[in-house]
Amino acid sequence: MENNKQMRKWLDDFNLNHPLVIAGPCSAETEEQVLKIANELKNSDVSIFRAGIWKPRTRPGGFEGVGEIGLKWLQKAKAETGLLMAIEVANANHVKLALEHDIDVLWIGARTTVNPFAVQEIADALNGTDKIVLVKNPVNPDLALWIGGVERLYKANIKKLGVIHRGFSTYEKTKYRNNPEWQIAIDFQSKFPDLPLICDPSHITGNRKMIQEVSQQALDLNYDGLIIETHIDPDNAWSDAAQQVTPSVLKNIFKDLRVRKESDNADDFTKNMNKKRTQIDEYDAKLLEILGKRMKVADEIGLLKKEKNVAILQNKRWNEILGKMILDGEEKGLSEEFILKLFKAIHQESINHQEKIINK
Repeated sequence: MENNKQMRKWLDDFNLNHPLVIAGPCSAETEEQVLKIANELKNSDVSIFRAGIWKPRTRPGGFEGVGEIGLKWLQKAKAETGLLMAIEVANANHVKLALEHDIDVLWIGARTTVNPFAVQEIADALNGTDKIVLVKNPVNPDLALWIGGVERLYKANIKKLGVIHRGFSTYEKTKYRNNPEWQIAIDFQSKFPDLPLICDPSHITGNRKMIQEVSQQALDLNYDGLIIETHIDPDNAWSDAAQQVTPSVLKNIFKDLRVRKESDNADDFTKNMNKKRTQIDEYDAKLLEILGKRMKVADEIGLLKKEKNVAILQNKRWNEILGKMILDGEEKGLSEEFILKLFKAIHQESINHQEKIINK
């Protein structure tokens, strides 16, 4: 896929002095609800109004969207407010109906991005469109799959492309609904620096109290915009009630968010940053060196276990290490969540090393 500044021209055309903001309810529920939210958002930093028309649910029985009738509500909201309208599409029929109702922005959801066949079907249906098309990351942490989805759309001659980072599903319970895994988004951004990157703090957090925190993290990482679920009565929303904010709360979030300026290569800030980054690089090199030495000790333990026919996994020892590391980590300002992830990964690598030795 080409990587040029033409890819972000659609974003520059908004001529904003702040990050792009897409906001609106998780689901369009009634015409009155859609119009009321849209009108409350029209005189704010919001440029694009979002609403779910078809809602893919994890399990059957939940509210799955109002369907085509909701598109007419969005047309009316656009006429009243001048906001652009955005919806999620999951198949070619959704695309057909969206285009017939002159929807401005179409996004491909995380559950769809994970399926190349579905993405290709949508790309074929959108071939050559001048609409803005956004691709959410797949539910699983797979950078190649995310890139592949964007490439399919680009090959369908769709130039107004962007991506949405909404976090990744995980079996382990964390404070997030979907783990942000910021590094995956950073890697995507590094690969395609001119492709607009939008953060979805609503789906990352699943908790309205964390929206501002995660939004600020995204802006600190130079994201181009935010997509935030907004409802006039969040507690009684028909879907994803816990992660939606009111229009007034959203406006207060805008006031408190800070956009960091890009630095001039010649200023003192950049010089100091370069020094600090050099320190980070040195510490990273030392970390790798220490981990390499630790694995050599793990190899030696594997040889001892093989000699005495001892099982690789020693649960008592492992639990003792984990408990100690959590306590030690807290004293050093490291969260329990981070320590668990780090030492589980180290432990798994040690097991892999010992398995190779024992089964050699």
